[in-house]
Amino acid sequence: MNTSSNRPARLNRALLALLGVLLLAAGAFAVATHAGWLRLLDPAAPLVPGTGRPPAWVPYVVAAGAVLLGLLALRWLVAQAVRRPRTETWELRQERGVTRLDPGVVVEPLVEEIESIRGVHDASATLAGGRDAPELHLAVGAERDADLVAIRRRIEEDALPRLRQALDLDGLPAAVEFRLTGSRGPRAV
Repeated sequence: MNTSSNRPARLNRALLALLGVLLLAAGAFAVATHAGWLRLLDPAAPLVPGTGRPPAWVPYVVAAGAVLLGLLALRWLVAQAVRRPRTETWELRQERGVTRLDPGVVVEPLVEEIESIRGVHDASATLAGGRDAPELHLAVGAERDADLVAIRRRIEEDALPRLRQALDLDGLPAAVEFRLTGSRGPRAV
């Protein structure tokens, strides 16, 4: 999420910014040295002392370091993936047959109803789990000066009961995340 209160996201952005600055500085140094604008290195002098081969263990250490760096980069990439709850197609069995429901389609009226609430500018919903253990995850984009208590009350008292009734459920656990936007940018609550 793009929130200032999300510490891992802030750390991620800070580390990416630091890495970007370091790479830009290294690239600028390499270009300036190659073009002759920096005379820090003597062009006739070798870059490393001696011409002999390094000890036999050096390539193994370099390879292990490269593999470790690659695994860390892969771990970072996996952490960037958006984690969405696992959804599955619902099957409602009746005497006359089976009705299959796509969870994405089921929550569309709920999203439209939430977006019609004063102070809300967008919403998204994910209905996870099966009929035996459903979970609803809501992300509500609201203005910074919106009354979040009133929005939550409308969701709990109007929108969610209608969805429960439409799905013929006694209970439906719901998690609501508010994303506040305004003049200072996005923020999540």
